Amino acid sequence: MGRAHEVRAASMAKTNLAKSKLYSKYGKLIYMEARNGADPTANLKLRALIDKAKKEQVPADVIKRNIDKAKGGTGENYTNVKYEAFGPAGSTFIIDCLTDNSNRTFTNVRSVASKCGAHLGNPGSVSYQYDYEGVLVVKGMDEEAVLDNLMEAGLEPTDLYENEDGTLTVTSQPSDLNPIKEALEKVEGAEVLSDEVLWVAKEQVEVPAEDMEKVQRFLDKLGEDDDVSNVYHNVSNLPEEE
Repeated sequence: MGRAHEVRAASMAKTNLAKSKLYSKYGKLIYMEARNGADPTANLKLRALIDKAKKEQVPADVIKRNIDKAKGGTGENYTNVKYEAFGPAGSTFIIDCLTDNSNRTFTNVRSVASKCGAHLGNPGSVSYQYDYEGVLVVKGMDEEAVLDNLMEAGLEPTDLYENEDGTLTVTSQPSDLNPIKEALEKVEGAEVLSDEVLWVAKEQVEVPAEDMEKVQRFLDKLGEDDDVSNVYHNVSNLPEEE
């Protein structure tokens, strides 16, 4: 279906977060969602967030602490902000942040960009080169079984392909991600390994070795900022993180 799976797999490039940042990210997300209802049995979005946090080994006390904080009605008010940036050799970046001070975050991100050979663009200047879509990885099923089960549930993925390890990647409209996950989780023997809404680059670029240091430094510095939750890019030859 759709585009070649090699390109799609490479385009889902997102920087990994250190454990401390991962805990902070989920803590903020759980706190904000728990303000809409702190009971996971009644607040399905909160339950899904907790499930994802547990899957990424976020400690139970981090989850509980932020739910309790939301129950108490105290704490920060976080806002989602997104910045778009251009780097060396045609590289582009989408930087998702969760912050309680957007002025501070903008200043910090802009400063990091200028020190690493990148610059921020206007809203939409980069994101039009990306697709915003749900991405789910499942094992224990073949393509025909996935399509049959989704068709039965009245759902249609935008793309479906097999990965090198035998798992399947299903992409969809963001609003269809949770229904697709629920449909596939009902299949005996199937296991959903991950499900996220991501910015997926439509085209990749290969950055020359002489520019890769700047790209890597830019990503490393963004990774040190507590307000930055995810960074997406279009670089096909970025060294894999260990």
